[in-house]
Amino acid sequence: MADLIRITGIKGFGYHGVFEAERTNGQDFYVDVELEVDLTRASVSDDVTDTINYAEVTDLVVEEITTNPASLIEKLAGRIAERIKVNFAQAARVTVTVHKPQAPVSAEVKDISVTISR
Repeated sequence: MADLIRITGIKGFGYHGVFEAERTNGQDFYVDVELEVDLTRASVSDDVTDTINYAEVTDLVVEEITTNPASLIEKLAGRIAERIKVNFAQAARVTVTVHKPQAPVSAEVKDISVTISR
């Protein structure tokens, strides 16, 4: 299947991290979601009920970023992917990338991210 819904740069402020300062001060996280889904029906019907409502996906992602802190962004990415799979069963494949641009590392980096697919 080659049909994709891609949402990039979903922003949320969260308290994820291994270090106490990350859990106390928080930081911005950005999430990209790619959904492999058959869009044949929606491309003909022009009806939102024949696709995955991306507004609902973004709300779910923001909720996961802003609640229930995790130590690892791997855990956050996994939770997001699993919730999307449960709530949007028509997605054949879900790929989630969590970006943590202010990760506490000793080198200057533009971004650190984790990508998982389910």
